[in-house]
Amino acid sequence: MTRKFLLLLFAIIVLSGCVNKEDLTIRVAIAGPMTGDQAKMGMDFRNGVTLAVDEWNARGGVLGKKIELIIGDDQRDPKQAVSVANKFVTQGVKGVIGHFNSSCSIPASDVYNRAGIPMITPASTNPELTEKGYPGVFRVCGRDDQQGKVAADFVITQLKLKKIAVIHDKTTYGQGLAGEFKKFVGDKAEIVYYSGIVQGDKDFKTVLISIREKKPELIFFGGIYPEGGLLVKQAREVGMTVPFMSGDGVIDPKFVEIAGAEPAEGTYLTFSPDPNSIPTAKAFIEQYTEKFGELGPYSIYAYDAANIMLKAIEAAGTTEGKTVMDRLHSMEFSGALGSIKFDGKGDVTVAPYVIWVTTGGKFVEYWKP
Repeated sequence: MTRKFLLLLFAIIVLSGCVNKEDLTIRVAIAGPMTGDQAKMGMDFRNGVTLAVDEWNARGGVLGKKIELIIGDDQRDPKQAVSVANKFVTQGVKGVIGHFNSSCSIPASDVYNRAGIPMITPASTNPELTEKGYPGVFRVCGRDDQQGKVAADFVITQLKLKKIAVIHDKTTYGQGLAGEFKKFVGDKAEIVYYSGIVQGDKDFKTVLISIREKKPELIFFGGIYPEGGLLVKQAREVGMTVPFMSGDGVIDPKFVEIAGAEPAEGTYLTFSPDPNSIPTAKAFIEQYTEKFGELGPYSIYAYDAANIMLKAIEAAGTTEGKTVMDRLHSMEFSGALGSIKFDGKGDVTVAPYVIWVTTGGKFVEYWKP
């Protein structure tokens, strides 16, 4: 009798040791550029998602389990993004918040689609991402065909400019945004220059001198803040004083730090409205700044994306991918940004873009369409 009891006890101990950690938690991942020249954006992502996960875990988690946050560094490289996505699959991740760059989100979405894992990007704006028709791909930000139109409308109707130079960084995001801007400008103004630079390069003076000879009234840039800041700084160094304009990849304090406050003065940018003017964002802003300090441009998007994913899992009553995706498509979510609902493609039904301007080293809302 004693021998049988000891054998049973031994079996229980052995079996309990075989329980995987993932069986005791629900794994949710975040992916973005956690290192390199865009690490600031990655940290903003990470902080926003961390705040959401901490709040859920303080309330007991989801479906009776604590949430385990897995971090993936795609280094803004498409190949690395695919590697990160495949690793998430083997780690048993049930939902992904990311990626930041469209050039990373698009190839990674192929992996998540095959694995049946839903993804919500807080920042990838290239239309191709949701035009592929994958049922598990969502974004809480707008699209480049939306912000490109707002930028073009502002330049034509408000600034009333007739000669524009357009530069892009040859990435999916940058070239896509530049192309949308050019398309919506149409024949209302002359595009006197349209070409790309290489992301990661540091010296753009040769390009800028070529642009200077075309005598544009504005330079539009499709890309991210590391190159955007250098372009503005070096444009002033070669004697160009025309306004600079870009999109949501540049609106970060790092842009001003790289360009310098004086060269950056008067830069126009497309982005969503100031979170400080959104009543539903008040509690988030207070909690975020208390825990992490200065609010990053995409922190609130990452926070809402994480909450939406977890609310969908909770409502589904399971982590099974298709069921969670169905919930994401059918539910309306109340977040820090306000009410969020996805259309059939996974895009938000409302994506309000406005024009910001850089003044005194800060970003200020300037014009609403």
